[in-house]
Amino acid sequence: MKFLDEAKIYLQSGHGGPGCVSFRREKYVEFGGPDGGNGGKGGDVIFEVVDTLNTLIDFRYQQHFRGKPGENGKGANRTGAHGDDCIIKVPVGTQIIDEDKTTVLADLTQPGERITFLKGGDGGFGNAHYKSSTNQAPRKSTPGWEGQEMAVWLRLKLIADVGLVGLPNAGKSTFLAACSNAKPKIADYPFTTLHPNLGVVRKGQYDYVIADIPGLIEGAHEGQGLGHRFLGHVERTSVILHLIDCTQDDVAEAYTTIRNELKEYGYKLDQKQEIVALNKVDALGEELAEEQAKALRKVVDSDVYKISAVSGEGVDAVLYALGKAITEHKNAPQDDEDEVFAP
Repeated sequence: MKFLDEAKIYLQSGHGGPGCVSFRREKYVEFGGPDGGNGGKGGDVIFEVVDTLNTLIDFRYQQHFRGKPGENGKGANRTGAHGDDCIIKVPVGTQIIDEDKTTVLADLTQPGERITFLKGGDGGFGNAHYKSSTNQAPRKSTPGWEGQEMAVWLRLKLIADVGLVGLPNAGKSTFLAACSNAKPKIADYPFTTLHPNLGVVRKGQYDYVIADIPGLIEGAHEGQGLGHRFLGHVERTSVILHLIDCTQDDVAEAYTTIRNELKEYGYKLDQKQEIVALNKVDALGEELAEEQAKALRKVVDSDVYKISAVSGEGVDAVLYALGKAITEHKNAPQDDEDEVFAP
């Protein structure tokens, strides 16, 4: 299934049905009064979170969603039927963003969560509503109220425990394939991965999800190479696994480039716990790989793991370290969530 993490859709709740002007007409009833019923309420627009979806691709083929209008009121004091609600199913981690693409209107992170986003219009009053002691035969009714209309953006931010970051061609997809059943596209050229991939890791007592983020480049926080969208998938992760290709000339510069992008993007990405791994050590040999690791340790505050995703060398140690870090993060007290604006 093709992955899509951003889509624009158009919403409209149902209009209310108009009220009815009617009078009771029966044999032997000489003075039948007004009996026009009210119109039915229009359908709401409701978002529902389901855990069977992991992409917004469905919204590429359908962008318009409308609640059904309420039915007209009828004689004999019959109220019109309410319009059917329009229920939009979205994956876990979906944000609803205003048309300006900056204001977050809702953040849907729990499976089964439902929010009524736009309310349908109320039905109009029939003439029975207006009868009184001084107006016993009103011929007045009102039309239904209009529904609400709005255009919004949907943005999906993956719910994963580990965010896999690094420069293009650092071996992230190879690592994901080596430690999980995921089968991402792997090739020997940059930007092989064009959309995030998820993989489930089961190692010892640990069970967690890794998100393979497409390679980041300098200026990613400003949107270069779609980096702004890719970095959004790292926001909800507990730990960052930073992979660096040990065959490149300056591993320290590669590390600082990504760290600067995380810091400039914001959302406290640079404050997340980070595990650094030097990948492709089998291509250099033990001595040259150790020299690259020493150069990297000069700019890294934590340990540097030497691994090879192809041969499996050092991969288990990184997976156990990730599992331990995730467990510690989940047991630690969490900060308050960022403010979310309601429509």
